[in-house]
Amino acid sequence: MVERIEYFEELKRFKDKNLIKVVTGIRGCGKSTLFKLFINYLKECGIGDDQIININLESLTYDFKDYRELYNFIDKMLDPRKKYYIFLDEVQNVFEFQRAVDSLYIKENVDMYITGSNAYLLSGELSTLLSGRYVEIKMLPLSFKEYVKAFDSDNYYSLFLDYMKNGGMPGNLEIIETNINDLDKYLDGIFSTIVYKNIMVRNNVTDKFLLEGILKFIFDSIGSSISTKKISDTLTSKGMSISNHTVENYIMAFLESFLIYKAERFDVKGKNLLVRDYKYYVVDTGLRSYFLGKKADSDMGHILENVVYLELLRRGYKVYVGKVDDLEVDFVAENRDGLKYYQVALSVRDSKVLERELRSLQKTGDYYPKFLITLDMDLEADYNGIKKINVVDWLLNDE
Repeated sequence: MVERIEYFEELKRFKDKNLIKVVTGIRGCGKSTLFKLFINYLKECGIGDDQIININLESLTYDFKDYRELYNFIDKMLDPRKKYYIFLDEVQNVFEFQRAVDSLYIKENVDMYITGSNAYLLSGELSTLLSGRYVEIKMLPLSFKEYVKAFDSDNYYSLFLDYMKNGGMPGNLEIIETNINDLDKYLDGIFSTIVYKNIMVRNNVTDKFLLEGILKFIFDSIGSSISTKKISDTLTSKGMSISNHTVENYIMAFLESFLIYKAERFDVKGKNLLVRDYKYYVVDTGLRSYFLGKKADSDMGHILENVVYLELLRRGYKVYVGKVDDLEVDFVAENRDGLKYYQVALSVRDSKVLERELRSLQKTGDYYPKFLITLDMDLEADYNGIKKINVVDWLLNDE
């Protein structure tokens, strides 16, 4: 069981706060395990077993027809003289679950925790009903720092190459240690559940080949600007007639399932968002390698960029693609402290490549921190305020 320290500490900070703790993230990223770790912590704090109600709503043990059955089941277990910690895993499986969640939350002796594998969990009615009364903890697959803790090795470079190829789904670790040849079977199980059982069923999708065509296009284009029209035109040229609107609906379904993430474009000099082609990144590079059937070393530049993007999300940034005149900054990362700029490249040992990668960072016209992240094993360097850092060092340490 991998200890997801950052997420665990977030739950600890919000314990007993008058907020619903909502853990969201792709199926299989470790939400249920996080609940187990936190429940163990509660017991260590002296909370009795009878005060902890933990329900996994994917289990047939809890086959509730609607929110009323869920609410009544839990309400019968509550004693007004005791404090209760309620954990509802994959709560979106119960029809109109938000009504049960809200009714339980308003009880003074309840501390509420829920998980979900779809972004619509916090959209629409639930968002309106619980506005200002929940905190979202956005969970991702294992970071590289978490990944290396599972191995008895300090050969971080070799581990990172494996991480790029295999991804960071927590279930990978046991398989890698026992029989790595089973890894594709494990990833297939996750992928099939998300795409064929969840996305297709929830969105009434009947054309499996069209869905796969759109997803392959996006997976194969991580780090590249793409538009719905470009996807539509490409698939139509292959005999799959499809409208821009339909492509948009599919992309929204992929985003809601946390299978992909969207990076909007940011005008660095104007300091505003641009409405034009976006970039997309996949939640796990192992799932991408599995689905595309590609070897990691055939596309390492884009995979490296994907890894950096996810790490910036983990560190709490809003992440954009920067535009500086006719040049591009790979990532503009924003938090309360301001902006940071990141350029990502496999190697800048070639002087012409180095010059090209530095150019956009040199033209930002401001003094926010700027970083050039590469796989080069050279010592760190500074180019007039632009810091060159090895990606492994950056992932294992704070900047």
